Amino acid sequence: MLIGVISDTHGLIRPEALGALRGVDAILHAGDIGGQHVVAALQEIAPVSFVRGNNDDADGLEMVRLTIGGLRILLTHILPRPAKLRTAIRASLSKEPTDLVIFGHSHLPHNEMVDGIRYFNPASAGPRRFDFPVAVGIVESDRATHVALDERSVAALTKRMNQLSKR
Repeated sequence: MLIGVISDTHGLIRPEALGALRGVDAILHAGDIGGQHVVAALQEIAPVSFVRGNNDDADGLEMVRLTIGGLRILLTHILPRPAKLRTAIRASLSKEPTDLVIFGHSHLPHNEMVDGIRYFNPASAGPRRFDFPVAVGIVESDRATHVALDERSVAALTKRMNQLSKR
């Protein structure tokens, strides 16, 4: 089962993002969606689950738990970092086993195993910020990969990967 992961679209539907997500069985949006038209466009590809981000008239602290293809997933917008979890996330993880935590907010790509849990941020698929990559993610079983949406983002994915662990 293929799961598409997207975040921080901020109302922008990139044709490259839609193309990269074609063929997935489910899509998870990790917040800062920017309007129902984004969800509607993604639903034309596959069923969509999402959390609202701090730019979606919400606080960005919402958490959704799902099981897709046997993967136990916690989806949220603001983590903020795998080594420095929000109290509510830490409590949720201690109560219920999780294989994968998907988050957004930072616009930085992340793909790291910590204490047996994969923490994955697809980066932003919305308007470009600074020299950050524009990307989406694909998760299959215990593997997660980033897909750069333009040539400039290929190098930016490498440069910016897992910076949330380096702070």
